[in-house]
Amino acid sequence: MKVRGERECRECGVRWSYYKTGSVECPDCGSLRSVGVDDRTAHTDAPATLDLSAHRARFGDARGTLPEEGVDDLKDDLREYARRRGFIRGGELLPLDDTYLAARELLEAVDLYDRLRDPTDRDREYLLALLAGADDGDRPATKAVPDSLREARGMAAVRAVDEYRTDLLAFLDELAGVDTVEAVGESETASVSVTGDDLLARIDPARALLERLRDRTKRVEALTGDVPPHDADALVDAANSLGEYVRTGDKTALNRARDRLSDTSDTETNHH
Repeated sequence: MKVRGERECRECGVRWSYYKTGSVECPDCGSLRSVGVDDRTAHTDAPATLDLSAHRARFGDARGTLPEEGVDDLKDDLREYARRRGFIRGGELLPLDDTYLAARELLEAVDLYDRLRDPTDRDREYLLALLAGADDGDRPATKAVPDSLREARGMAAVRAVDEYRTDLLAFLDELAGVDTVEAVGESETASVSVTGDDLLARIDPARALLERLRDRTKRVEALTGDVPPHDADALVDAANSLGEYVRTGDKTALNRARDRLSDTSDTETNHH
């Protein structure tokens, strides 16, 4: 969607950034009577903070299955965080960040762990490691993923890449509508902001790779995420590299995205 990021209260005159608050309510007087005072820009990311400290205190000594009530609360918090997040903020394309990825994987892992008949110590340690670091964007290394929980890594990549791909396509649509671009890649009427030259020349290569990314993601989804963790991480790396290319025009990033998609294709072939 497009919003006016700078707002002014009609009651007291104070100005604030909608991008930071996600609200049209005046932060000073509480009035809902405000008006946008700048141009509309593409924006999908709402303010969101992931704080899992209460859940860490609850699950820190968990053995075997997890307490049902606590699991439901944790899932609710993770879903709400993921629901609020987007990847275009004030016309700028964001990376597919580690905190969002960790939240997605933790949501999948909690559900999967709870269905295991006999979770091992390694399963539990991995889940608690995710819980320990998710709000700081820390995930266990690819090689640390237990076989019993690798579907969580795969489905987290599927969900995250799908959301990122949607925003990236919307960003490209906005970029295609930019008629006049200044030297730094911005115009007064543009609803998105990028850097570098030849902005419109990035659109077709990016869209072509997004189709390949969609195909790879669908394959992993069809396997319910049950692929080598390297494949799951390669999808994420490809999406992030593609976003970097769209933002900067760096063809090294474009080639890296192609390479990562080729990596997943080769591994899938060998896997089957």
